[in-house]
Amino acid sequence: MEHVPFDDAETYEPEDGWGRAALAGSDRFTFEWFEKPAGHSSPMHDHENEQVCLCLEGELVVHTEDDTAVLERYDSVHLDAWESHRVENRTDERAVGLDVFAPGRGFDFWTDREE
Repeated sequence: MEHVPFDDAETYEPEDGWGRAALAGSDRFTFEWFEKPAGHSSPMHDHENEQVCLCLEGELVVHTEDDTAVLERYDSVHLDAWESHRVENRTDERAVGLDVFAPGRGFDFWTDREE
């Protein structure tokens, strides 16, 4: 068993105020808690991982090239591998979510990213 207390989780901030924390996971899947500040959007991007995004607090808007989904508390969306998307908080309050990636991925996706 791997226990990861939230206060001890590895964290990083891809952009100011956009915090992420690595929760328990493996090479086959990873869980990342995140908080997105008011008005923030990730850039449109894709990756080799399937992804489930779950809204825990506030509202998140997930955009793909073909669709948009508004996630309220406990709503989720599944994204296929290589499906271009971005996640936006268009409110004036912070939003909190949980991303699940399969296969697992590390923080280097955002920290080593070239624009």
